[in-house]
Amino acid sequence: MTGKLTWTHYAELLAVSDDHARSFYEKQAVCENWSVRELKRQISSSLFERLALSQDKSGVLKLSEKGLIVSEPKDIVKDPYVLEFLQIPEEYRMTESKLEQKIIDHLQTFLLQLGKGFSFVGRQYRLTLDNDHYYVDLVFYHRILKCFVLIDLKTKHVKHQDIGQMNMYLNYFKSEENTEGDNPPIGIVLGADKNDILVEYAIGGISNNIFVSKYQLYLPDRKVLEQKVKELITK
Repeated sequence: MTGKLTWTHYAELLAVSDDHARSFYEKQAVCENWSVRELKRQISSSLFERLALSQDKSGVLKLSEKGLIVSEPKDIVKDPYVLEFLQIPEEYRMTESKLEQKIIDHLQTFLLQLGKGFSFVGRQYRLTLDNDHYYVDLVFYHRILKCFVLIDLKTKHVKHQDIGQMNMYLNYFKSEENTEGDNPPIGIVLGADKNDILVEYAIGGISNNIFVSKYQLYLPDRKVLEQKVKELITK
């Protein structure tokens, strides 16, 4: 692995004090061919800690030893997504169309935030049902999982209607867009905030791969997240 990263990469890695996090970033930098700039950003955005907090102790150690292995839909989902690169002030009143445009303007960086395997398909992807038109904000294809990934943007709390709408989109894609070899599509409702209990009840009983995540427009507090991961590992 040594020959796949530059000395500048290793200088950045040496600045990561936690052994588990450093090992994870090294493996991901190789796997996803991160530039030094992207490595610095992923460290600053606490990618390891954000992924680790969704795991149990064994899952955290696996992340450290092997990096993020994508084998099922939940492996590609983050919560939260850190979108500080959009440079949107937190107090700014953002519409969904403006947020979408910001993401398109920074599409390369957004793809890096999504992770390895994503290819952009289109924005405002039109679905027609009984002469009514509906539009999915962002559509991607994941070449590792071999499936479409639909993202709907919400600048406020995610509501149960948003989840129902995504379920409809996924059913449409399974029937009308999937071709031979495609796996069932994945839907991500990405909102400014969410109520976990509401999400649990709204998704309950749905067979489609629907995930609800938050986005934040600022870098997280690394020290707080690092402490939480340490507590998780030492339990």
